[in-house]
Amino acid sequence: MQLTQRHQEYWRKNLVITAILLVIWFVVTFVEGWYARELNSISFLGFPLGFYMSAQGSLIVYVVIIGIYAAYMNNLDREYDVHEGEDE
Repeated sequence: MQLTQRHQEYWRKNLVITAILLVIWFVVTFVEGWYARELNSISFLGFPLGFYMSAQGSLIVYVVIIGIYAAYMNNLDREYDVHEGEDE
């Protein structure tokens, strides 16, 4: 099946947002864990930053990533007229 130029644009934009959000996820998950000892010298809300990010901060970032992706894809689906259901 040959994809049209419009389908290729849609897919490229989908891959770009996915790649950006995966890089953020990687930094929050693995880089933060790698530098946790150094981050503990910084205090955030009365807790060492490395501890806070491991305990709560990363979970907040994950929820924000999901929200950003859902909102972006809803807008992209409407822009390319591939959304599901009724218009809001």
